[in-house]
Amino acid sequence: MIEFIFASVLVVVPPIMTMMTAATPLVFAATGELICEKSGVLNLGVEGMMLIGAVFGFATAAVTGSAALGLLVAGVSGMLASLIFAVLTLMLLSNQVATGLALTIFGTGLSALVGFDYVGETIERIGNVYLPVLSDIPIIGRLLFGHDPLVYLGILVLFGSGWFLNRSRWGMVLRAVGDSDVSAHAIGYPVVAIRFAAVTFGGLMAGLGGGYLSLVYTPLWAEHMTAGRGWIALALVVFASWRPARVLFGAILFGGITIAQLNAQAAGLGVPAAFMSMLPYIATIVVLVLISRDAIKIRLNAPACLGKSFRAER
Repeated sequence: MIEFIFASVLVVVPPIMTMMTAATPLVFAATGELICEKSGVLNLGVEGMMLIGAVFGFATAAVTGSAALGLLVAGVSGMLASLIFAVLTLMLLSNQVATGLALTIFGTGLSALVGFDYVGETIERIGNVYLPVLSDIPIIGRLLFGHDPLVYLGILVLFGSGWFLNRSRWGMVLRAVGDSDVSAHAIGYPVVAIRFAAVTFGGLMAGLGGGYLSLVYTPLWAEHMTAGRGWIALALVVFASWRPARVLFGAILFGGITIAQLNAQAAGLGVPAAFMSMLPYIATIVVLVLISRDAIKIRLNAPACLGKSFRAER
C-alpha cells in the first residue's frame, strides 16, 4: 500500500513542476502590471511588451550563446517599450486604453520583424537548480528545490512587491497616487515620476516574462509565442483583487489549466485540439464574469484613479 502511494505521488511530481514553469511568465507579467495599476495607470500593452522581451532576449542568446545575457536584454527591451507608453500617456496625456492596445499591436509587428530570421532556431535552456542534499530529498526535494532559478526569482519579486506596497513608505505613496493623484500632488509627491517608475517596472517584468518563454519554457522563437498570456496576466490582476499574494494562486491555477489541456491532447482524448487550446481563455472569461458580479468589492479594491490621466494644476 505504501509503495502504491509513493509511486502515485511520484507520478504527480512532474506535472506539478511543469505547472510551476507554465505559471512563471504569468507571475512576472502580472506582478509588473499590478504595480503599474496600483499607481493608477492601466497599461494594456503587456502582450506586446512580452513579445518584445521574448524576441530580443532570444536573439541575444542565439548570437552570444548566453541565456543569462538574453534574459537581461529581455527585461531591458520590455522596459524601453514601456517608456513609449509612459511618454505618450503621462506626458502627452494620450488615452491609456488606446495607447496600450497600440503598444500590443506594435510589439506584435516588431517581434515578427526582428524574429523572422530566428523562427525554428533553438538554444540551450537555462537549467534547473540543484542543491546538494536538499534536491535529493524524495518528492519534496524535486518539488521545492528542482526548478529553474527564474521560478524562485518570480516568487521572490512577487512577495517583495507585496512587502513594498504594504510595508514600505514609498509603496504606500504609490498606492496614494493610485487612489487620489490630486491629493498626492497637493501634498508634494511627484505623481508623474512615481507613475513613470511604476510603468517602467511593469515593462521590466513583462519583458522578463516574455524572455522566460523564449529562453526557458520553450527555448525557441516562434511568432505570437506568448499566445495571449499578456491578456491573461491583465485578467489575473483583477482576479487577484490587486493583491500580490493572490496573484501566485491565480498564476498556478491558469498554469495548471494550460498543462492540463496539453496533457489531455497528449493522451489522445476525443476532444478537438482547438477546443482544448481554448481552455485557459475560457477559464479567464468565466473568472472575470464571476468577479464582475460583485461590483462593490471591485470598487473597494481597485485604485480609484485607475486609467485616468493626471494633469498637474499649479
